[in-house]
Amino acid sequence: MTQATAAALTLAQLADHQSCTVDRIAAPPDAPEWHDWLEEIGFLPGERAMVMNRALPGGDPLVVRVGNSTFALRRVEAACVQVTLDGAAG
Repeated sequence: MTQATAAALTLAQLADHQSCTVDRIAAPPDAPEWHDWLEEIGFLPGERAMVMNRALPGGDPLVVRVGNSTFALRRVEAACVQVTLDGAAG
């Protein structure tokens, strides 16, 4: 998928308990270090992930599972993780 950025689905957009696979990290220009940081904690292409829960009120941060690890990510960080829904035709 070469045009992934135009209509990319991100971890921040998923419903809770919706299983997905990480496609890539797209860090914002003002925080390029997020790319390496998110990969270091496990958000690697091909890795399975899921939003487990969201804080109330406001839904920030998100409780996210990637592989066998669980993290709290701010929505802005989760928006950097581009994903494909598991079972989605590609």
